[in-house]
Amino acid sequence: MSNTEVMIKTALMECEKAGSEVKFIRADDLNIADCTGCIACVMSLLHGGNGNCVLKDEMYIIDEALLECDAVIVGSPTYVLSPTGKFKTVCDRLGPSHDIAFRTEAKKNGIKMGNAPEKLPDERSFKPRVAALITVGGAMAQNWLSFAMSTIYEFTMSMRINVVDKYEYFGAMAHEHVVGNFKVMDRMVVMGKNIADALNSDSEQMNKWRGADEGVCPVCHCDMLTVVHNKNEVECPVCGISGELTLVDGQIKVNFSEAQQKRSRLFYDGKLEHQVEISTKAVGPGQIPNKKELLEKYGGYGE
Repeated sequence: MSNTEVMIKTALMECEKAGSEVKFIRADDLNIADCTGCIACVMSLLHGGNGNCVLKDEMYIIDEALLECDAVIVGSPTYVLSPTGKFKTVCDRLGPSHDIAFRTEAKKNGIKMGNAPEKLPDERSFKPRVAALITVGGAMAQNWLSFAMSTIYEFTMSMRINVVDKYEYFGAMAHEHVVGNFKVMDRMVVMGKNIADALNSDSEQMNKWRGADEGVCPVCHCDMLTVVHNKNEVECPVCGISGELTLVDGQIKVNFSEAQQKRSRLFYDGKLEHQVEISTKAVGPGQIPNKKELLEKYGGYGE
């Protein structure tokens, strides 16, 4: 019942008024184990399987909700520059196992191999969805949330859920509770309406950006940039695309070409690029004959 929860529920209430069925999940109440990086999900998908995680815990609650939903409003507090550890744990568990490009190729290959339907990726993986993102920080300066929104994109990235609105609430400690900050509460009402409008739009308009801030990147609408060393280039760390840095009338401008925008990892082309990279260049076990001997000196070292 703190700021983030109340903000999300305010937006959800607007979706409900517009006719949507809504559910609220508090991930902190769930038993969700850390991803171990075992890549069992990836290997399953590369062999035409369903990519299901081998860890058995309450992550299935979030998994089922995401597969079933048409839209998701997700938020996390920002305590130190970025979302909470639990939020990142959830994103790690969603990552490779839910990647739409991996699942699409797995379905094709699985059908060719004659795999049973239950062994293929869940058919609900492939339907279009929209999202809105929220983060809340107590600091008075917005730059104390500098890694927050770009990290929250991880939640929607794998499944190619299109973000149509986002909001960073900073300076939260200047108010006893967001419920008394009418400007922010009104913004959450707008966010809920934006989600409802997206769901009631045709396929061409469904993914239209409805947020108040266009941002530097024309795809994710975030402002964070990475400078490419020794080049007049910058990259959007969310989308993984390159842009040209220019100075126009004393103001910094960034141009992202149409070709670069198309290969954003938020879009299918960018995700397929990653899938091909992994499937053609990743190596399996047995590449290092004396691996066991090489690792012996590290076992238990300094523990």
